[in-house]
Amino acid sequence: MKNFYLSLFILALATLACNGGATPNIPPTPQNSAFKSNETAYGFYPSPPEITLESVFATFKGISEHGDFVLIQQNTDWESFAKGIDGESKTRTDIINQLTLASQNNLDHVFVIDALNGLNRREFANLPTGWDANFANPEIRTAHKNFAVWVVRNFHPRYLGLASEINTYMDAHPEDAQNFISLYNEIYALVKAEAPETQVFVTFQWDDLNNMFPQPEEGNRQKFDINWEQIESFEPNLDIWAISTYPYFVFPSGEEIPVDYYTPLLSHTSKLVAVAEGGFSSEAFAQFTNTPKDQVAYLNAIHTQLGPRLTFWVNTLLSDLNIASYAKEIGNPEDSSMLGNFAYIGFQNFDDSPKPALELWDSFQEK
Repeated sequence: MKNFYLSLFILALATLACNGGATPNIPPTPQNSAFKSNETAYGFYPSPPEITLESVFATFKGISEHGDFVLIQQNTDWESFAKGIDGESKTRTDIINQLTLASQNNLDHVFVIDALNGLNRREFANLPTGWDANFANPEIRTAHKNFAVWVVRNFHPRYLGLASEINTYMDAHPEDAQNFISLYNEIYALVKAEAPETQVFVTFQWDDLNNMFPQPEEGNRQKFDINWEQIESFEPNLDIWAISTYPYFVFPSGEEIPVDYYTPLLSHTSKLVAVAEGGFSSEAFAQFTNTPKDQVAYLNAIHTQLGPRLTFWVNTLLSDLNIASYAKEIGNPEDSSMLGNFAYIGFQNFDDSPKPALELWDSFQEK
């Protein structure tokens, strides 16, 4: 849900902000990248609290003050990239515009290219009419490969994700899981041939991987019964183990996150780990009764449990979303309500006033 709307609006506004939609030049990467050190890098998705150009500019500036990079997460442009690696398209322009704003604010970037629907990770996003929705489809494979190669050649990312929360799709479509894994391995080889230093990964939805949302396809698995097979099926070509996590859907308060909730990652791999997106709500909304104190507890849980093995960490929002502003664009009250589930995970209120979590986050980043 969150990625669909956040992508839609940030891309539209970035296009308006940079060159009015004309094909822009590739922006330079920062000279002093946080990824050159051995310290954890901190970032956010560049989602503005309100649907205005001023809010977009303020968001990139704010991220530069409280982070090191932006997360660029974009659905595959199927028809364009099925035709080849190079070319012109709105997706290409949108991405370049986002990175132009990042470069202007001396921010680096982490890429995740995403075949799946942010509204429902059990299905593909925006497939052309008539395309078979599976990873055995040669058109899907070609487009996703070409998209990855285009990103690598043009932006030289330190970190490149080839899927978001892929275990959710694998649970729903076990017959297609091996097809994606083979595609991943093919793209991995192509990326390493172009840029051996690029770290390639997919993200796994940690709360779901722990079976905290029991589904029929999970069989007899119990809560906290981690499905390690899904991660290990990508080895040895998984450069980092990256997760997403929104534990407020599972635990009523931040203090209730178990002291060993995230630590199993460290005992199952010697590689670096990452939080590729996540957060904890700080406000009461719908069924949630969270407070700013819960958000602080969540940050301490991640920091304490994953510690020096954490190579990068994304909190999805810097500032909360003004749902009234988004609702005008979304139009559908039900979808607006769903987006509200993620609206209060920022470290600032939508008027940019800070929450207690911001000071704690800054203290981690400054170390």
